[in-house]
Amino acid sequence: MALLKKIKGSTLMETMVATVLIVVLFLMASMLLNSIFASTIKDDTQNVSARISELEYQYQHGLIALPHYETYNDWEISFEIENMEHEESPRVKAIHSQTKKEIKTNMGVDEKI
Repeated sequence: MALLKKIKGSTLMETMVATVLIVVLFLMASMLLNSIFASTIKDDTQNVSARISELEYQYQHGLIALPHYETYNDWEISFEIENMEHEESPRVKAIHSQTKKEIKTNMGVDEKI
């Protein structure tokens, strides 16, 4: 009868420690990804910028009259004429109702605050 060779293995405690380390690393990675995703969603202004461009186009072609106010996806958009240094210039300002993030444009020139 052949003798079985003893195979070196890990103890239960070593296995539990390795498992806990893997779970902790997974939790940290998932929290980091969640944070990145949430900030990306919060800082996304592409839709409102596209709407502002539409409003500027409509104004340039005489389809809307100023002042113009509207609500678009939680954004309060105001399109008015401002007097700047003896010169009238159309200006669009959009404020997010929850985050209070503000976008100002002066007919094509964007300022994000």
